[in-house]
Amino acid sequence: MAPNLSQVRVIDPILTGIAQGYVHTNHVGRILFPAIPVLVHGGKVIEFGREGFRDYQARRAPGADTKEIQFGYEGKDFVLEQFALNARVPREHMQDADQVPGIDLGKRATNTVLQSLSLSTEIQQAKLATDPASYADDNKLALLGSAKWSDPDSDPVGDVEYAKDQVATSCGVEPNRMVMGRPVIKALKQHPKIIERFKYTSSESITTDMLAGLFDLEQLAVGKANYVDGAADDAPFKRAWGDVACLGYVPSELGGIEQPSFGYTYVMTGHPFVEKPHWDNSKKSWVYGVTYERKPVLTGIASGFLFTAVTE
Repeated sequence: MAPNLSQVRVIDPILTGIAQGYVHTNHVGRILFPAIPVLVHGGKVIEFGREGFRDYQARRAPGADTKEIQFGYEGKDFVLEQFALNARVPREHMQDADQVPGIDLGKRATNTVLQSLSLSTEIQQAKLATDPASYADDNKLALLGSAKWSDPDSDPVGDVEYAKDQVATSCGVEPNRMVMGRPVIKALKQHPKIIERFKYTSSESITTDMLAGLFDLEQLAVGKANYVDGAADDAPFKRAWGDVACLGYVPSELGGIEQPSFGYTYVMTGHPFVEKPHWDNSKKSWVYGVTYERKPVLTGIASGFLFTAVTE
């Protein structure tokens, strides 16, 4: 019997450890879609509705049957997508051309690949979170006219409280995290009602941590990632997150895919991994290959709320 890929593949354990701990500071999709390991390449997404927050009246009389509980149910199909890229270290960049590149050069090559793989993940996460079609009518709101947060007469704090109430009505828990686009944070920092809130408590510029406290959220992050939209050389850059603000409930302590959450990024156990570098004689370079198999999924959309057209 021929060996499978997992048996013949040789992995660089040091660089794989670096890769699995890699976090791009400008990529924030993990706030709403934290990585969770899975053991299979495909299956059913474990989704959550109201049942994850129901009081099951578990008190039991002597001799009575014991009630059973099942959090979540099998929803849409998922298939992990494999992404793989190579990075080269030319011989000319090495101090000792006869040796395998040292850990510093290997780390730099690996990080170059991980930046690209992280961006593709961020784009997928943002598309899921910012698609109004994924949300129920009561869990989304397009801001119009003076309600836009760029208008001084708008009420961002009141809007967020309204959204939290709607989510609590939908699934029994308030959202604890928010991701917003760059135009939104700009409008909030300049909003006179928000400036007034901090006038007597801080002389510093308004930060995301201050806004998280104002909105009573555990985490608030700004999606700053831009990407080229198209293959042409002059293709325009596009914001991954755009003019939106997305709230969601995500457990503070991750225990597994059985926990109700707005979303997860299912990641194959052991990914991303870095292969041992190999020599490419035609390019006179050492090649580092990185493979990352994952799939962002919405698992508890009832625990999310989407604001669109927030400032424009």
